[in-house]
Amino acid sequence: MFQGIYTALITPFKNGKVDERAFQSLVEWQVKEGVHGLVPCGTTGESPTLSHAEHHRVIDLCIEAAAGKVPVMAGTGSNSTDEAIVMTRYAKKAGAAGALLVAPYYNKPTQEGIYQHFKAIHDAVSIPIVIYNIPPRSVINITDDTLARLLALPNIVGVKDATADLARPYTLRTKLKKKVALLSGEDMTAVAFNASGGVGCISVTSNIMPKRCAEVQEACLSGDYAKALALHDTLIDLHSVLFCETSPAPVKFAASLMGRCKPDLRLPLVQPGENSKKAVTEVLKNLRLL
Repeated sequence: MFQGIYTALITPFKNGKVDERAFQSLVEWQVKEGVHGLVPCGTTGESPTLSHAEHHRVIDLCIEAAAGKVPVMAGTGSNSTDEAIVMTRYAKKAGAAGALLVAPYYNKPTQEGIYQHFKAIHDAVSIPIVIYNIPPRSVINITDDTLARLLALPNIVGVKDATADLARPYTLRTKLKKKVALLSGEDMTAVAFNASGGVGCISVTSNIMPKRCAEVQEACLSGDYAKALALHDTLIDLHSVLFCETSPAPVKFAASLMGRCKPDLRLPLVQPGENSKKAVTEVLKNLRLL
């Protein structure tokens, strides 16, 4: 089962292209710092602006740099079912341990349409699938009933929940007939999510402080929530500032200050404003990361 801290990796760019060296260096550092898994080509990785060739290449680079030390859950979602199948097939061929598939955005399918979308991918590719529910970006909210139907399928093994609704782990678990990986997609509420039945977090913050994020999750998994909360409290300012503007602009800027990559983004995303840059810089200094 997928559990612990999985880093939703940024995708470094240089001169308009994927900075392969910086990306693999980031992956190697993440593994060394003790993360439990890696997620390339998700929202934080700016997947909407990657070409298909770049998307494939980033998955390959991640798997190569991880070198089998931690599992790679490749982002392969799309609002086109056929495209998501193509991407997911590639992830399986490349050797990914699983695929993270976001709810189909923009199209606004019904709950039945959502079910048929994920079932078609499930039936087309034999790989463990984690469904990503993030209404603020996809416009649609996958209901507990729809998730329960999907999680009854053998290769759909988990949910990344980015609703920040801490009732969801409770209400969903009552409808499930098997044990699944309930993963938070929201750093600030990750400990509370685990206390409600979750087993991990797919994190933005762990791009910057992977070891501490891993320690938080390990404390949760061992049942030591007092320790988890104490560690989590040290990350509150970082969690907050990394979302002061649309992600991944702040986290990429933070990584650039630490020498991990350039702060370059692809349009329509732009650099954080000066006040946001100052706020990010101040938090990193307070955490002695600069």
